Amino acid sequence: MAYSARELLARIIKCEAGGEGENGMKGVASVVMNRVNVAYGEYLRTGQGDLRKVVFQPGQFDCATSVLRGIPNPQTIWASPPEEIHYQIADWALSGNRLYNTGNALWYFNPFKPSCPYLFPYNGSGRFQTRIAQHCFYNPTELYAQT
Repeated sequence: MAYSARELLARIIKCEAGGEGENGMKGVASVVMNRVNVAYGEYLRTGQGDLRKVVFQPGQFDCATSVLRGIPNPQTIWASPPEEIHYQIADWALSGNRLYNTGNALWYFNPFKPSCPYLFPYNGSGRFQTRIAQHCFYNPTELYAQT
């Protein structure tokens, strides 16, 4: 049985940002929902406003794949059920809320360094917006519109 939108979002929040605190989890939820609702570019074309298509787009969320770089991925949305806080943040995001300091961010990642690169992805389609806990968040540039 497929997960509901609420369950799927709660699971991706827990897996991608469970250790990042409430604002870190809200930041990740904001990015996922920004991708669902973006009005142009790659995520509109591939996701078509569908949360499931956004989450399972190949190469986007490590937690949504069972194999990474040819080896089994132990940290997936299937491996650990969400807790009440993850459902609360999923409800918050599904209700249209976004974390204000992430802006229109369409990407985040953990650089495993104290600073965030100015551009990400490295094709220049995202510009640094903010850092929350270990994740750097990126708003789309004009180049993103061409993707």
